[in-house]
Amino acid sequence: MTQKLSRTLIAAVAACLLAFSSIGHARAIDESPSALAMTGDALFARPVLFATTLVGGAVYLVSLPFSLLGGNADEAGETLFLGPARATFVRCLGCARSGRKDEQASYASN
Repeated sequence: MTQKLSRTLIAAVAACLLAFSSIGHARAIDESPSALAMTGDALFARPVLFATTLVGGAVYLVSLPFSLLGGNADEAGETLFLGPARATFVRCLGCARSGRKDEQASYASN
């Protein structure tokens, strides 16, 4: 009896996971950060990310001979330098995800 109940429970959980996994991907992400998020990003997050980019670049240069021997220089450069650089310089102010916003600014004509 308990095996049948556990199999039914496992099947129900698996069905729910399969059915509801695509819901999170279906919604479009529209980031419109608040003034507090923009201020916190400008005063705290960007300087820390800039320092992380500099330190990551230095660590990448020091580890470059070893990562070349290991064959993962591209991965090391992406993780140690390019990732923090994108988060620092190619992210809208206050946004949580790196990259440019899709929508373009429109100017009202007078």
